[in-house]
Amino acid sequence: MLETIFTLLFKQRPIVFQRGDVVFEASWTVLVLLALVGAAVVWIAHRRVSAVSARGRAVLIGVRLAVLALLLFALARPTLVVPTVVPQQNAVGVLVDDSRSMRVADVADGSRGAWVLDALSPEGANLLGRLSREFKVRPYRFANGVERLDPGATLTFDGSATALGGALDRVRRDLSTGPLAGIVVLSDGADNGEGGLDDPVLQLSAAGVPVYAVGVGRDRFTRDIEVARVELPRAALRGATVVADVLLSQRGHGGRSVRLTVEDGGRLLASDIVRLSGDGEATVARIAVPLSESGPRSLRFYVPPDPGEEILENNARTVMIEVRDDRAKILYFEGEPRFEVKFLRRAVAEDPNLQVVVLLRTADGKFLRLDVDDAEELAAGFPRTREELFAYRGVILGSVEASFFTHDQLRMLAEFVRQRGGGLLLLGGRRAMAEGGYTGTPLADALPVELEMAEDAEYFHELRVQPTPAGRTHPALQLSGTLDQNAARWDELPVLSTVNRLGRVKPGASTLLRGSGEGGDEAPVLVQQRYGAGRAAVFSVQDTWVWQMHADMAVDDLTHETLWRQLLRWLVSDVPDRVAVAVEGDAGDVGSRVRLAATVYDSAYLGLNDATVTARVLTPGGGEREVALEWDVSRDGEYRAGLAVEEAGPHEVRVEARAGERLLGSVVTHFVAGDGTAEFFGAEMRRAALERLAQETGGRFYTTETVGSLPEDIRYTERGNTVLERHELWDMPIVLLLLLGLLGTEWSLRRARGLA
Repeated sequence: MLETIFTLLFKQRPIVFQRGDVVFEASWTVLVLLALVGAAVVWIAHRRVSAVSARGRAVLIGVRLAVLALLLFALARPTLVVPTVVPQQNAVGVLVDDSRSMRVADVADGSRGAWVLDALSPEGANLLGRLSREFKVRPYRFANGVERLDPGATLTFDGSATALGGALDRVRRDLSTGPLAGIVVLSDGADNGEGGLDDPVLQLSAAGVPVYAVGVGRDRFTRDIEVARVELPRAALRGATVVADVLLSQRGHGGRSVRLTVEDGGRLLASDIVRLSGDGEATVARIAVPLSESGPRSLRFYVPPDPGEEILENNARTVMIEVRDDRAKILYFEGEPRFEVKFLRRAVAEDPNLQVVVLLRTADGKFLRLDVDDAEELAAGFPRTREELFAYRGVILGSVEASFFTHDQLRMLAEFVRQRGGGLLLLGGRRAMAEGGYTGTPLADALPVELEMAEDAEYFHELRVQPTPAGRTHPALQLSGTLDQNAARWDELPVLSTVNRLGRVKPGASTLLRGSGEGGDEAPVLVQQRYGAGRAAVFSVQDTWVWQMHADMAVDDLTHETLWRQLLRWLVSDVPDRVAVAVEGDAGDVGSRVRLAATVYDSAYLGLNDATVTARVLTPGGGEREVALEWDVSRDGEYRAGLAVEEAGPHEVRVEARAGERLLGSVVTHFVAGDGTAEFFGAEMRRAALERLAQETGGRFYTTETVGSLPEDIRYTERGNTVLERHELWDMPIVLLLLLGLLGTEWSLRRARGLA
């Protein structure tokens, strides 16, 4: 509307003024003389007017001078000079989005694809036909890849990805041999291919190729719920409970409650009611998921569709997790005999996935070793080398003073967490934490709290332990089925005691359990933080065994066993082996690519850069492919490769790392390709991305309502073979309207003062 008004007033559309320059063709000498003479005449004519005040005379003189300026502007013969293309001497690339998101029905009571077909057809807007009057049009279709759109070819809108960046780069290179006026893109703006838009935009900008982007679809849905993202550990031990963070985005459902369910092969694993935030705001839901079966599990997170939703395919998202059935080896070093050792061992004795090796100091220089694999293990006491310590996936330190360790051992414990990625848990005790002299040691940096000595040497507090808001949904603290049942169970547990006073919780750490004493004082009890590649936690109570032996606890109560099994499983849940592999990003449909990322360490968990890393990929149809992973020079020990998806269904990836003929390690992971829904996530038209693409390359952005002006706009390009086109501006309607307005104003002023 505004552009139409501008064109009526100024004869030309705004883009012509943007691309052109205004010049004056009359002689400046003559114009200056006329201006001086005219100004003198106006001054002489009005200085004799005595019927008005000085202020009134000034106003009349100003209006008459404005009339004179308009006349001089017209006499100066203003001309707009703008470059325009030479007909049929320049090419225009036309990129048409052929992906599945173009099936979304949000354009003029039809789908995006239907609008594109109508815009390109001779019976509709005939965009290609109008462009071909001035340009050599080169149409392309793109989705996972890009290809020429031959005459008579049919757009299917069946692509499982939108590689917009790659398509732009391909068209730029294809048409670089001749004059290229620009590239027209008809798309919803999604770009979920490899590489992104940054590099292609820089290349187009450097080459001076403008992009005219047509945004197809609505940039804001009316009603929709989407399972936007699921964050889940890549692997877990069988029998563990993991907590998934599920991001729900929505339009038109603010404040409503929906049911979120988690399924494994049609079997219900978990379900919860989630209250959505305000309209258009994302909601993060946390849901605990028990994993009772080993192997690769495809977990489906699902929200039932609501009547009126514009897209149903984005209400579910499937995530793979590897449920391992191996044994995680944990070293528990206790500095003195106490009940905690006995009951912790009893808690995990029947767990086939946990092996707690106990090193118990019975006297100075004397140790009791329990559950070791052989006679050599821990024969010299606590490990003195990285190789020996790093063979464990977790370490528990009980009531043992810091002075027992050498400085190198304390530093090695910190590196066990930071570099090896292991799990470290410090228990309360009279020789633990600050009371044990750990303040200022290399290990203190890894801990999630500042260590603080109690002022009272006989510090002893009884605490009723409760989960914090973060702890209520934490996988290690689920003692009963539902969240409400779990909270009630924690309320029933007997009090515990501590002899350690924890200081300030460090930034970035999270408190999972808090304890309250008789005086109402609260203190952190279980605090954890990520430290480097691993995690460290402190559990400041000294007698969790009370939850097994207290008179109020039933003989068959499994609270103590459940807590320790889940706590230790969580502690080592994502500790890497010497060879680890991950599938980065979501696997798409057939024709898409997934990225494999492997890490390879030596026995001291230092990155190896000279390994030979290969992946054998077993496809759903029984085929097998071998892919070589190349070292990523930016990080030690990291290897990467891209893998084209050729079949739909579950894929198994076996990665081996070798140093010469010696096998360093192997690992197996899985991914599922081909559900065909990736294009329906984040499916609103990406206006910001398309506007940026057009702005940074010197083009323009259009919607389906304004695209009619595109064939005319692209004529005024400075790219390719152009000529200068001249448009006279002296007869613009705005000049006549201003002149009439000024003359009318002067007449009104004179009449009001009795001069007319």
